Amino acid sequence: MNVFRLTGDLSHLAAIIILLLKIWKSRSCAGISGKSQILFSLVFTTRYLDLLTSFISLYNTCMKVIYIGCAYATVYLIYMKFRATYDGNHDSFRVEFLIVPVGGLSVLINHDFSPLEILWTFSIYLESVAILPQLFMISKTGEAETITTHYLFCLGLYRALYLFNWIWRYYFEGFFDMIAIVAGVVQTVLYCDFFYLYVTKVLKGKKLSLPA
Repeated sequence: MNVFRLTGDLSHLAAIIILLLKIWKSRSCAGISGKSQILFSLVFTTRYLDLLTSFISLYNTCMKVIYIGCAYATVYLIYMKFRATYDGNHDSFRVEFLIVPVGGLSVLINHDFSPLEILWTFSIYLESVAILPQLFMISKTGEAETITTHYLFCLGLYRALYLFNWIWRYYFEGFFDMIAIVAGVVQTVLYCDFFYLYVTKVLKGKKLSLPA
């Protein structure tokens, strides 16, 4: 495992922990898109079905279990335990506009036309756009809490680091996965505007606000 993949995984894990701690400590899920979290739960579920069929390493298995468990724990906190604080009026992105095209694309463009491979491909495509409901929610409210922006920054950093991971693997291992790379680039591009605002405002102590 190279340093880019390891730090990418740790950044991803940090984002998940930041979000869970934010919800638990504040006893509120205000400003958090439940729809994005449902999409991420779907991403991890469809991607890690190989937990039932293969074993790669203890690290790999533990990370997969943690991602799945934390994703569903987040959904539970938003829609069950702290449901009264959930802002459903602003979390109004039509997720079917993401799921249906992604489902169709994963059937048409994949590495192997088998159920597990199609679901894995579906998860890769869906992850690239799963953050859109959250970004859409921020644009509707016009601002985001600092802790929420830290969560988004860590997610974006994870994706950017994975791009470097793929470059490393191409040059040193001869590994090249066009589906994962294209999806990763799309996802990173979606974060670019947010990265700029994060660096110019949040890190300088200013409140992040986005045009509605």
